[in-house]
Amino acid sequence: MRYGIFADVHGNLEALEAVIAAYKKESIDKYFFCGDVVGYGANPSECIERIKSLNAVCIAGNHDRVAIEKRDIEKLNIYAKEAMLWTKENISQGDKDFLDSLDLVFQDNDFVMVHGTLSDPERFDYLRNFFQATQIFELIETLVCFVGHSHAPAIFVEKAYSGDPFKERGVQLNAGCRYIVNAGSVGQPRDGDPKAAYVIFDTQKKIIEIKRVAYDIKSAQDKILKAGFPKKLAERLVEGN
Repeated sequence: MRYGIFADVHGNLEALEAVIAAYKKESIDKYFFCGDVVGYGANPSECIERIKSLNAVCIAGNHDRVAIEKRDIEKLNIYAKEAMLWTKENISQGDKDFLDSLDLVFQDNDFVMVHGTLSDPERFDYLRNFFQATQIFELIETLVCFVGHSHAPAIFVEKAYSGDPFKERGVQLNAGCRYIVNAGSVGQPRDGDPKAAYVIFDTQKKIIEIKRVAYDIKSAQDKILKAGFPKKLAERLVEGN
């Protein structure tokens, strides 16, 4: 099976469409989404519909939970808060029902998926470095754990430092250790590369690849500004941070 695994769309329809188009060239059998379909971007409803059209297995991110008042909006920074107040007023009840249906963790025989960390999914902690990863490996019951939330793609390998998270890369899985893969962000990358990030997991070949694709950033920026969001949310798309 070839799985398409992606995270942190954040209402950025242009980025999501670019990733879906890239996936269509990759013979993907099933899609998995690591959370945060809404927040920051100006097309939350459209992004929900596109993800639903993929029949993707989805889990909830912290912004998704804020949108349905299952998490305190005060936990968001000032920019995220302004965008979320708009989002809550501009998504439908059907959108909210979809977000409300999402679990915090998904697991099957191949991998486990959580937005933040397995140590406490409801806290939405960030996993940014190898030291943090070492504390999570013992909780993983599968070969791989996929996460999002930090918006910076990375692959952490048990017993060995994973390498540079800023580059496109792949890893051949070894049954002798476990892996934590941050899928990065489709809609708001924060690793210095503005291109949308996405992951392909080939379960037969046991290969995981982090890939990037360019998208129409200007259109996404124009929508953000037209919606009245903070200018910073538009600027950071081209900066990739």
